[in-house]
Parts: sequence; structure tokens; C-alpha cells
Amino acid sequence: MTVADENPARSTGGAEKKRVLVVGAGIAGLAAALRLSRDGWEVVVVERAPARRSSGYLVNLHGPGYDAAERLGVVPALKPRDIGFFTSIMVHADGREKFRLPAAVAEAAVGTRALSIFRGDLESVLYEALDGHADIRFGTTVRQVAQHADGVDATLSDGTRMTAELLIGADGGHSGIRELVFGPEADYLVDLGHMVGAFPLDTVPGHVPEGAGTTYIGPGRTAAVMNLGPRRSSAFFTYRCADSAAESASGPATALTRAFGDLGGGVADALGQLETDPAGAYFDSVAQVVMDRWSTGRIVLLGDAAWCVTVFAGYGAALALDGADRLGAALAAGDDIPAALTTWEAAMRPEAEKRQALARRGMGRFAPSTRAQVWAGELMLRAIQLPGLRGLVQRSIQRANN
Repeated sequence: MTVADENPARSTGGAEKKRVLVVGAGIAGLAAALRLSRDGWEVVVVERAPARRSSGYLVNLHGPGYDAAERLGVVPALKPRDIGFFTSIMVHADGREKFRLPAAVAEAAVGTRALSIFRGDLESVLYEALDGHADIRFGTTVRQVAQHADGVDATLSDGTRMTAELLIGADGGHSGIRELVFGPEADYLVDLGHMVGAFPLDTVPGHVPEGAGTTYIGPGRTAAVMNLGPRRSSAFFTYRCADSAAESASGPATALTRAFGDLGGGVADALGQLETDPAGAYFDSVAQVVMDRWSTGRIVLLGDAAWCVTVFAGYGAALALDGADRLGAALAAGDDIPAALTTWEAAMRPEAEKRQALARRGMGRFAPSTRAQVWAGELMLRAIQLPGLRGLVQRSIQRANN
């Protein structure tokens, strides 16, 4: 293969533009690309997947996550895609209703500066905002990287060689950039002994009332199915497992049916749809990334590649947006890129570690160890509907987001 150099003069009005190579077109990568393009950087994004993803589970943006989306200018485009607050119905294993949590309970706890949207919709909005302002290449990875005093040399999977002043690895929990630059995944990935699966539902689940979601929580597992209308309904599953590698190898349809096939109602509806289209599911082990440093020289990790708080934190998308925006601000504050990366990490690390700790402590809510823990969790959910306790919950959530 002929190796092509791609390092043209980069200038506008006589001033050379700095180039950033962003690896990963997920939330963190697109948000960083958007922020830096608006700051005058020449942006190149490479993404392993052959095309944009359009599905995924629901993510919540509130607190600093909502603030970051606002600073990035994408809130107006996100609002029409906002799922909003909906009724949550706790169910028995066969799908029969136990009790309901009205939408007003969640709204009172979170407040009005909040968005609930599908991960794919958030990525689409970021991608559309970036359209025309970046060179985005799908089906492309970085094969080699080497640093020097003024930048980073990268060799792409298509043979192209590129030099950039900054390389951002935003390629997820199984980051290839992290492996290339910092070492083997096993040195940083901490398996939490759970699996998670999520996928959109093409057909509205018949056993779930429209505008509501059902949730079954039992020892070691949780299954949630949302009926929010055509092309807006989805399912989410998580469960404890002893061997995540074996579960991953089984594939989503086999593994999730084995773990949840005894359940009825909306879960049975969702699993039936998964059987016909397993390729559309997100399915992975639940793991956190723990690193002593997120950058070296002019290479920095961002989002799940750096910290991966997991779905148990309920804050991954918000942290990715906030981290990307703060990274841009740190880089805009001066010309010393390595120093800016160090400053940014010092500011971001406490928040990321806080979210990781909250996720580890909160695993029992998603996969309780015993029936007694299931019962205690249900008791708390029933109790927060009481006016006095609702205020305590609201203040607790506000403290967690500040």
C-alpha cells in the first residue's frame, strides 16, 4: 500500500490553524470536535464504525451536562427530541403492575433544566452541528502514533499519514488509542461483574401502556421497557454475571434471553423483537476505566476512554459533554497544549472519580443481591412519593449534580 502524507499548509488569513485529530465519533468525540472547530481548530474525526449509529439507550442531561450542552449551542436542537418525564411502572415477573411513580415525581427531583434523549439522537445533533466544520471519516482507525516536540504523527488504517498538534482519544471503554499509547486494556479496565444490554423497539410493546415504562427489579437483575411511541420505544437490561467474556461471546439475543426469558409482559415483547434483529443491540460488560493520568504530551483521552463511569452512574453522557467543553476551554486559555491538558485533568478528575464511586455504590439498585434488598428498594421508591420525602430526594439529587 502506498502511504500518503496528508499535511498541507493550514492557514486562514495568514495565521496557521492548529489541527486536532479526534478518534471516535461518539458523544465525547463529536462534542470535542464541535467545541474545537468553533475555537478555530482544523478538525479531523476518524471513527471505526462504517456509519453513524442511530440508536442506543436513554441518557439524561441535567446539571453540568445540561449547562455544557447549552454552551455548545445544541440545546435548541435537542429539545424537539426530548422524551421528557414519563410514568414508571414497577412490575412483577409476569408483567403485572405493583405500583406507579408518576412523571411529576421525577420532574420535581430533577427540575426543568433537564433533557432525556436517546444516545443516538444526541450523537445526531452533535454531528449535524459539526457538519461542514470537520473532516469526518468512517470506517477508519489509527494504526500507529508517534509524538515529537510540535505535534503527533498518526498513521491511519487507510495508509494515510497525518500530523496534528493534538490527538484526542474518545473511542470508548475499549479504546484503541489507550492501548496504543498507554498500554494493554487489562491494565486499566475494571470489570464490575455485570452485563448491560439496550436496543430500540421497532414495534411498540403491547404490554406497556403508551407514554410509560415498566421496570422489573429482581435479585441480580433489572429489565426496563419503554413505550414512548413508534421509533421512540426501547428496552434496557442489566444483570450480574460471573464471566463477562463468556456472556459477551454468547451475543445479546442468547445471553439476554437466558437471563430474562422467564419474565412476561413487556420484557417478553422486547426479547421477541431482539431475536429478529440482534445486530441492533448494544451489549457489553459493565466496567470502569481507572488510570493515573489521562494524557501524555499532546495525546489525551476523553470520555469513556479515560474514565468510563458506567451506566450505573447515570451520568456518562453529561460527563462526556462537560469534559469536552472544559477541554476546549483549557486549550483556549493558552498555547502550551501539554500544560492545558494537565490543567484540564486536574479540574475534571474529582468529578469523574466521584461519579465512579457513586456507580460502584449504586450497583445494588440495579441488581440487588437478595429479595430483602429488592423489597427495601421498592419501599424507598414508594416513600419518595410522599411530599415531605420528595423534597429530600430533590435536594439530594441537586447536591450530587453540583
